[in-house]
Amino acid sequence: MSVVFNPPPGWPKPPAGWQPPAGWTPDPNWPEPPAGWQLWVSDDGTPVVNTTGDAENETAKAAETSALGTSENARVEFLEAENAELRLRLEESSGQGLIELDDARVLQDVGIYRYHHPLESAAAYKDRLKSLESDIADSVRSGRAIAKSELFTLNNSLAQGRRMTADLGKLMLRAYNAEADNVIRSLRAGNIETAKRRLEASRSAIAKLGALMEMRIDEVFHQLRIAEIELTADWLMKKQEEREEAKEERARLREEARVQRELEEERARLDKERTHLTNTLAALRLQGREDSDLIARLAAVDQAIEQNDYRAANIRAGYIYVISNEGAFGAGVVKIGLTRRLQPLERISELSGASVPFRFDVHALFFSEDAVTLENDLHKHFATRALNQANSRKEFFFATPSEVREVLLQRVGNILEFTEDAEATEYRQSVGSWPQ
Repeated sequence: MSVVFNPPPGWPKPPAGWQPPAGWTPDPNWPEPPAGWQLWVSDDGTPVVNTTGDAENETAKAAETSALGTSENARVEFLEAENAELRLRLEESSGQGLIELDDARVLQDVGIYRYHHPLESAAAYKDRLKSLESDIADSVRSGRAIAKSELFTLNNSLAQGRRMTADLGKLMLRAYNAEADNVIRSLRAGNIETAKRRLEASRSAIAKLGALMEMRIDEVFHQLRIAEIELTADWLMKKQEEREEAKEERARLREEARVQRELEEERARLDKERTHLTNTLAALRLQGREDSDLIARLAAVDQAIEQNDYRAANIRAGYIYVISNEGAFGAGVVKIGLTRRLQPLERISELSGASVPFRFDVHALFFSEDAVTLENDLHKHFATRALNQANSRKEFFFATPSEVREVLLQRVGNILEFTEDAEATEYRQSVGSWPQ
């Protein structure tokens, strides 16, 4: 027969096979053992009594005697065992474990934002939220928000029991709604999963506290508040998208107005030059002379006027540009865009402004009579390699200039000028002086 340690009530359970080292003493914070409690019992649970003098009883006596000393290491072993047991119980009872509160990590794990309730506009989401808030308020007023037992008695009175459960239900519902409101106030598109888990954890905690009286947040009401979180997140995302679309639309209109002014100014310049050439040639002809150079210049001006009028009438014509900025975005990243400017390099100079640390390098400038379609085709071809997978209106792609050139050749057949390698002059001059 062997003996095992038998901790009194309130003492942590020791690891299997634990034996107290010499000088061990219980933690003074532990409760006193009940009178007559046996610290050592046989492996079948029978108390060990030192009456026969056998070896087992002598072992138990020696072990119990050694408990009168002191040993900090043994106390640490007990506390570690207690801590491990408590953590295991916590994980088992929580079900979902700890809630991830790092919004950046949660958003990265979730990936591209998907609308829970697809609607056409932010205004439509606002209307849906108002209707949902009305449903939530009706549930609270009608008493359907929290489920509770109607048979609990207080002082042998069913009426008093109902009043008590009603009051406690209001407190629990207030705590739950406070958490829900706090979650919604701090909501962003990136932390919706965290918000839903927080609300679910609050509901579970309230259910545990009210288990004795069968009180819990009603499932239908809980789903209403979950839907409120989802709709609010959708509304925030849609509002952000509409804001960006409006900003891009304003930029597009400014660009079109600038192009229109450029075309009008160019037409005025060409008209003035044509008038001058026409008058000069007329004067020469009155003298019976001709000037082939002036005639060639007049023909070139007429052709320029024709092209200018075509550009003004055809809003789809423009330049496709392929540019890169190795210092800002690294190698293997290009921007594929469209400009209708008469001088497309001016647009690229604007892009190289204060928003980026270095100037863009130009790999290709290609004029197309249907530049809008060509740009869309290029964007679709490289869509899976876009840097910004959440906003398709951005024009940066993981691609080399040569890869874009191959696609352009398939679409247009020939490209007169194309630069493969980026000079990245400012970047290369600067990188050697960067702090290490």
